[in-house]
Formats: sequence, C-alpha cells, structure tokens
Amino acid sequence: MAMTVGAPARKTALTRNIGIMAHIDAGKTTVTERVLFSTGRIHRMGEVHDGEATMDYLEEEQRRGITITSAATHCLWREYRINLIDTPGHVDFTAEVERALRVLDGAVAVFCGVAGVEAQSETVWRQASRYNVPRICFINKMDRVGANFDRAVASIRTRLGARPALVQIPIGVEKDFRGVVDLVAGREILFGEGDPMSPRIEPISEANRDAYLAARENLLETLAELDDDFCETFLGGDPIESGEIKSLLRKATIAGQVNPVLCGSALKSKGVLELLDAVCDYLPSPLDVVVEGRDPREAVARDAAAPEAGTLVRRAHDDEPFSGIAFKTIADRNGDLTFVRIYSGRLARGDQVLNSNRGRKERIGRIYQMHAARRAALENGAGAGDIVAVIGLKDTRTGDTLCDPGHSIVFGDMRFPETVISQAIAPKSTLDREKLAGALAGLTREDPTFKWAVDAETGEIIISGMGELHLEVIVNRIVSDYKVNATVGNPRVAYRQMLASRVEVEGRHVKQSGGHGQFAVANLIFEPCESIQLEFEDRIVGGAIPREYITSVRKGIGEACASGGDLKFPYVNVRAILVDGKFHEVDSSDLAFQIAGSLAFRAPANRTRVILLEPRMRLEVVVPDEYLGEVVGDLNSRRVEIAEIDVEGHLRVIRGIVPLAEMFSYTTTLRSLTQGRGTSSMEPAEYAPVPDHLAEGIRRERREMLAS
Repeated sequence: MAMTVGAPARKTALTRNIGIMAHIDAGKTTVTERVLFSTGRIHRMGEVHDGEATMDYLEEEQRRGITITSAATHCLWREYRINLIDTPGHVDFTAEVERALRVLDGAVAVFCGVAGVEAQSETVWRQASRYNVPRICFINKMDRVGANFDRAVASIRTRLGARPALVQIPIGVEKDFRGVVDLVAGREILFGEGDPMSPRIEPISEANRDAYLAARENLLETLAELDDDFCETFLGGDPIESGEIKSLLRKATIAGQVNPVLCGSALKSKGVLELLDAVCDYLPSPLDVVVEGRDPREAVARDAAAPEAGTLVRRAHDDEPFSGIAFKTIADRNGDLTFVRIYSGRLARGDQVLNSNRGRKERIGRIYQMHAARRAALENGAGAGDIVAVIGLKDTRTGDTLCDPGHSIVFGDMRFPETVISQAIAPKSTLDREKLAGALAGLTREDPTFKWAVDAETGEIIISGMGELHLEVIVNRIVSDYKVNATVGNPRVAYRQMLASRVEVEGRHVKQSGGHGQFAVANLIFEPCESIQLEFEDRIVGGAIPREYITSVRKGIGEACASGGDLKFPYVNVRAILVDGKFHEVDSSDLAFQIAGSLAFRAPANRTRVILLEPRMRLEVVVPDEYLGEVVGDLNSRRVEIAEIDVEGHLRVIRGIVPLAEMFSYTTTLRSLTQGRGTSSMEPAEYAPVPDHLAEGIRRERREMLAS
C-alpha cells in the first residue's frame, strides 16, 4: 500500500512512541523529569526523593519515592513529537512494563553507571525482546563514586546478550565527569556546572584523541559487519560522513541488530539533550512498524481445528481502517479511563468500535491526551501512531483489540506472570463489605496481575499479587482511596501442586431421578508435563463421546485443577489425554460431562504421589565487602542457591535462587546486617518442588487453617 502523502504522514514520521525502562533506582523517572524540563513540557523539575516527580502522581508513589504505575505524557523536541511512558522498575509491578512495551515503538533502557545491569534490568530487557522493541541504552549516574562506563557496557554485552554500539564515551568519571566524546560527529560535548543545559561544543582534544579514534573504529567495524556497501567504504578508507553513520545506526537499531549507548548524569541534567537527539535519530516512527494480526472469525474456526488463520496487516496511515490496543485502565466511578495505542486509521468522539477479543461493540466518549494525571481533551480526535486515553468503554480490558467493525482484526494477547503471594482481607462492617466489593472490582480492572477470590470453605476473601510490596500497595489503596475499613492477614506463599507420575482413571457421573437423568463417562490419562497451563489431548475415535461434549470434559478438568483439591493449592503441569468414554442419547449433557471431567481429575490425587511446588525467586543482593560473610551466612539459612558472587568496585553482588517463603521481611534483615548499606531485589524465576521434610509440615498447617 502506498504511503499517504501530506501532513498526516509527515506528522507520523516525526512521532516517537517510547518508554523509559530500568531497574529500580537506576534513575529512569529522573531521566523522564529532565526530558520534560529540557523540552519545555514542565518548568520546574521535581525530585523523586522529595515525592515531587511529575510522573509519580499517585500518593503511594510520592510517599515511597518509587514508580508504581506507568504514566504517559508527551513533549516536543526539534520538529519531533515524543509520546513517552515512564515505567516502574520494581519487579512487583512488572505488568506495567509489560503492557507499555506491548504498544511502544522504541525504548530507552537506563542503567546505573555503578551497578550496570541489575536483576530487573534483565527482566525488562527480556520483555522488550519479546515484543521486538528497538532500544537505546543510557548509562546514568556517571558522576557517582564507583561509576565505570566500560564495566557497565560489558555487563550489557554479557548479561543481556546485546550488541552495544557506543556513540559516546565519557570524559572523566565520578566527580570528574564533565562531558562526552561524540563518536558520530567527532566532537566533544562539555557540560558546564553552571548550566548543563547549554553544553560547550569543542573539537576533539589531544588528551582524548586516542580514545576517540579507537572507539570510533570499533563503531565503524560494527556497522561494517552489518552492511556490505558500508563495509566496502570502510575497508577502502574513504571518508565517512556522520549522516551516513546515523542512517546505518538507525537502520540497525530498528532491526534489533545493535543498541546505541550514551551516558550522562540525569540528576545533574548532563547528557539529557543528547539522549533526546538519539531518540529522534535512532528509534523508529510508527511508519517503521508494521503490525500483524488475524481475522477473529478465522481464529474461532482455527480453534475448532479449521485451517490456520491468515495474517492481516495494519500500517500507521490515517486512511486505513481504525485499529488499536487497549493497554491500560484507570478505574473511575464516573467512567473508566482506557489508554489506547492507535495503530491505524483515526478515532473520534462518538465512533463505534468493535472489541474483537470479546465480540462486543463499544462507543467512544471523550478522547484525551494525557500528561501524568492531567487530561487535555482532543476535540478533533486522534490518528495513527497516537497514544490517547478514552472514556466510554464498558467491556474492554487490558490487551483487548479495538477496531473498525467493518474491518475486524485481533492482535496478539499480552501475557502476565502468575501471582506468587496472597493474604486474607476482611471488611469490618456490612457497609465496608460493599465498598470492598467495589474496590476489588476497580483494582482488578486496573491491574491484570492482581487477583481475588472468595474461599468456598472458609468464606475468606483472598487477594493475590506479585510480591509483598504489591499487596501492601493494594491494601493501602483499598483503605485510603476507597475508604474501606478492613483487617488484613499475614502474607501467604502461593503454592502449587503437580502429579508425580502417569495415571489412568475413569470419570463417571451417572444419576437417575425421574425424567431425564445425567449420564457421562470419560476415560482419561493424566501425566505431568512442562507447561504450567493445562494441556488437553483428544484421542477419541469412533464417536465414543460427541464432539460438543469433549470441550465440556476439558472445562471440568480445568475447574478441578484450579480448585486445588483438599489443600486448595491449584494443580499445574498437567496433561490430560481423553482416550475413551460413553454417552447417552437422552441423558448426556454439557453439565454431566463437566462433572465427569472434574471427578476424573480428583481420582489421581488418591492414586499417585502429589508434589508440592513453591515459587522460587531470582535474587540479587549488593553489599559492601565488609558485610559479605554475614550476609552469605544469613542467605544460606534461607535455602538460597548462590550462583555467583561478582566484584564491582568495593561492592559484592550475590546472585542466586531462593524460595519466596524464606524471604518475607528480608529487606529489614539486610538493612540490619549492613547498617542500611545493602540492597536487594527479586524477580520470579520458577516453581520447584518443596523438600519432602518441609512439604508435610506445610500440608499440615494448610489443613489446620482450612479446618479452623
């Protein structure tokens, strides 16, 4: 399809949809704050540690000095419009990063110049790779004690498997950091202490010439490996213009072949202007991104064993049919605010769109451009490449595709990790119970990693999340935002169960009590598998069970797995193979076969060993040398499996795997052991069997709790 010529295409070509991503405390919100100030979007810089950062607008964010929810804004730089999303760095809020990266065209990965790649750096990098998001790297805090540019770059190469392409090298380090050498333009950029927003541009000095020539040679060699024509120019010794280098770097960055690396100190506003230039020069516009989806009608047919669905393509042109993804919801009693990335076409107030995931039509109310918590109405609507927020969507949730009803398409789903921790919450009065119901409904719409359920045995309301901090923030919001008086239990580990071996069973549900009875027999094989999700295989031949009842058997097994048997710990890693069965022309029904499937799954727990699984976390602890022995000794008492201990200056970095059950309140213990100088971070790694000598005690405590 030919590109639309004129203002809309030019506007789209000059748009950059980017995210700022990093490990907690690497400085991404400070980078965002400086970007907004440098572009004139704000006129006073707020500091994260003072709770005044523009993008950290929630009360919980301001009180804790961390980013909890992703926030959208926009700014202008040169002739470019930059739509920017600041994302959290704490692993408990990784879903915010996931859904932002799903709809962004590019990202800036911020790394601490002292620590380099940290635990959550790896997580967000993997998330960006999953969605093929081009990235540039900004090594921050180059003026901090212990900063080491080369070591940080090496960690990007080794720990992330990336291919860093240096476009800058620092001049000075720690307190002497005063500028950068621009390897593309061949110049020095010197930051004045009085006004770092107006750096001096100087020719390459003799003191830095050798370092410049060596680093530039490496950059050109990297590009020569990626482009044959450039390789000939490079090997021939012909002069190479900076514009040619920029063009090749942009092409290679968009293709995911390299990651340009810059450096600076965001807190002192050093290197921020150059970072803005790099965003415009190297990251893609919406026109560089072709988005693929499928026809939802073909997808339904495919699920019913029809041929593979064909691929549909949407491009960032205003004259194409409308399509977009709803990637975030803010619950509001006056109407939820839904964030939408528009991939193609235009969206205006009053438009009717199709939610192709749910097969429902929605009416668009007002459309807003967001600046953190502030809204600006877009009276003329929005077009391809825009990121906006809309009011009026009633049945749309995170990850749903919105499209023109006459040109339906569904894009790929977002996938979020399973919850690893839970606790009970109880309202103090009948009025509070009603308020709590509204709070839980609103928070569930906002946060796809927050779950809640009522325990059928005890009547308790159980809330589940990604970690202690996640649930703490949720509870605080229930109390402060929704004004609910409630009592909260202690955090609990979200254990799982799996079958130890293969077993053959029969699920039989036969009842006769006048009139139509209930008849269903399903013969199944259950066995362990690698997938966390239930795997179901249909081997029925000769019509032993009609096709319409096979999905009923699967549904019954799924419900039984989720209910978790007598311990109420869900079953995972289950493969169910339906091999035979019986039905009755009159007495068989959908419900009867659901019950038969559920009864069939209850039998294996009594006929084979059941393994108790616990969530294990990938752990990273950073401590000064003198506290290493005490910290390692404490970790060993917590069943940690230490993988490595790295040396980073005067610090030691301990990495390993540890059961979540052993790490409650660990931050407090670490502070005590290191006089407040140690830091730690965790992210979900895997579910693994609980040692036998501990498993029985956990089962016994669980049965006692359910019986009380």
